[in-house]
This record gives sequence, structure tokens and C-alpha cells, in this order.
Amino acid sequence: MGTVLRLVPLGLPPALVKYGGSILWGAMVYGLVATVLPRPRRRIVVLAALVALAVELVRLVHAPGLDAFRATLAGQLLLGRIFSLWNLTAYAAGIAGAALVDSRLRRTPTRGAPSDPQRR
Repeated sequence: MGTVLRLVPLGLPPALVKYGGSILWGAMVYGLVATVLPRPRRRIVVLAALVALAVELVRLVHAPGLDAFRATLAGQLLLGRIFSLWNLTAYAAGIAGAALVDSRLRRTPTRGAPSDPQRR
């Protein structure tokens, strides 16, 4: 989906075109961590942020084989090419957005709402 944002002219704002894939990637990392570690949400956010930071820091490591892989399309999609603090910001936005959606979806029913039969 992030690649579509860059390759298909959708008329989106330039910042969203440039960083939309990173935002989606951050949200995906949150989702993966939440699948493995369902609670508490704060721990999920912290672990997802650490994963995103580690992936971005790997871009600072240069070795001939690693750089050769990064020159391929698969390497660019999986590892990226350059370190960017802006990517970290985009990852954080994706993680925060996913955490917000997660918190809204996991809210307990309000008063007057039908009760959940599994909670009895």
C-alpha cells in the first residue's frame, strides 16, 4: 500500500505521498506486536517503537553484502536505503494512530448498551 502512495498519482499532499508508507509501516508494526503481546497497550507501543527504531538504525550499518541487497527492489522495500529521522517520526505517527484506533475498538461497552454475553 505504501508503494501505491508513491507510484500511483492519487493527488494526495506531497508529505503524505512521501511518508504515507512509513506511517502505514509503523501501524503494521503496532499490529504485529499487539498480536503477539495483547496487553497492556503501553507495552505494545513501547515495543513497536523499539522495533521501528532498530529497523531504522540498521540503515546505518554498511557492509558490501548488505549494501548490495539494499540496491535491489526487495532490499529497498525490506530494509530501506538511508537513515532518516523523518522516517522515525512517521513510524511514531503510525504507531500512535494504530494505538488510538486499537483503544477505540477495545473500549468497554457504555451504560445502556447491550451486555456482552461472554462477560457473564
